[in-house]
Amino acid sequence: MRHETLHDGYGQRLREQIAAPGTAPLIGVYDMYSASIAAEHYDGMFVSGFGFAASYYGLPDIGFIAWPDMVAFVERLRGAFPRHHLLVDIDDGYVDPEVACHVVRRLERIGASGVILEDQKRPRRCGHADGKQVLPLDEYLEKLDQVLAARTDLVVVARTDATEEADILRRAEALAATEADVVLVDGVRSEEWIRRIRRVVGDKPLLFNQIAGGKSPRLSLSELGALGVDVAIYSTPCLFAAHRAMDEALAGLKVADGRLPAEAGGRQPIGVRESTELLERNIARVRTREEVGV
Repeated sequence: MRHETLHDGYGQRLREQIAAPGTAPLIGVYDMYSASIAAEHYDGMFVSGFGFAASYYGLPDIGFIAWPDMVAFVERLRGAFPRHHLLVDIDDGYVDPEVACHVVRRLERIGASGVILEDQKRPRRCGHADGKQVLPLDEYLEKLDQVLAARTDLVVVARTDATEEADILRRAEALAATEADVVLVDGVRSEEWIRRIRRVVGDKPLLFNQIAGGKSPRLSLSELGALGVDVAIYSTPCLFAAHRAMDEALAGLKVADGRLPAEAGGRQPIGVRESTELLERNIARVRTREEVGV
């Protein structure tokens, strides 16, 4: 029986998915429960910094994440989801290039598929927020080059948060000329700008970030594919859906004087059985992995 792990090929498997026809979707997850639900529908996950900061710290996405917390979360994810793509947001690499390289090596060892490294300077912001500032391009490229040298198989997405039009195109072109696997320009405001960015990055795969309430247009995977986008990350659908559902459930509980809801609209409320069955499937995935010797 083989006892080697899959993680030596996780990056390559994600590269192959990105290179396949169409736009590959990666769904943002913020904890193990949201990942369990996402795994029922999609084979790729995005470990969103926005979602992790919100769920783990209860804080906005402005630079509070400590890299050991993120690494520990990804390790738990990989244990439960041995065959899913896991693209990880590492923000600015936690400031220092040496730290960024260390985190990349750790993430690769535990089975991450890829990372996104941005060119923001501190204090950082969500990519769709106002007030972003970027590092000098040479400084970011030096950090990116060090990260690329530190990985062996891991996919590296080079991200720019530039907001000035000329700087967006200059940086996108420079990122495409590196050994990074994919380019991301965050906060793209229109389809025309996607086309312009697609032209300057040439044959380099292009990633598009979809976030509700963000600055970018809401586009289908078919529309993105027609624009030449190779992969789309959906940063927060689980987090924002949970926000709405929990708020409505607790408001309803208060109105009902604390009585739990019965069947409504032809649908049975999620209960102990449904939740347990969902989580038991995570155990089954790990058992299947062990049985086949990977």
